[in-house]
Amino acid sequence: MPENKKRNEITLEEFGHLVQLAALHLDEEQSQYLLHELNNQLKVIRELETIPLSEDLTITTHGVPYGKGSKAELREDISDPFPSPDEITAQAPQTEEGYLSVPDIPHTTLE
Repeated sequence: MPENKKRNEITLEEFGHLVQLAALHLDEEQSQYLLHELNNQLKVIRELETIPLSEDLTITTHGVPYGKGSKAELREDISDPFPSPDEITAQAPQTEEGYLSVPDIPHTTLE
């Protein structure tokens, strides 16, 4: 949707679709509350969008500026295996050939 045509509210139809996608089970009171809260958050976002910002303002993440081409330094990948993994697997209710064994979970199809 073009920036100048952004709507300020989530319609009841859109909200119903979102609830269905999220597989939520809400009663009427919960639905009205959540729709109201989402629209309040959307209103605040629209208000924040109206704050004028200078074109040369750099993007930041958690107060750390990352300009074009800059990356956070990667840490060294150091392997530090547990000295006696048998102590851990001995605590498991089921093991198989040194691995933890868990029961099969039947697959279900969501409606």
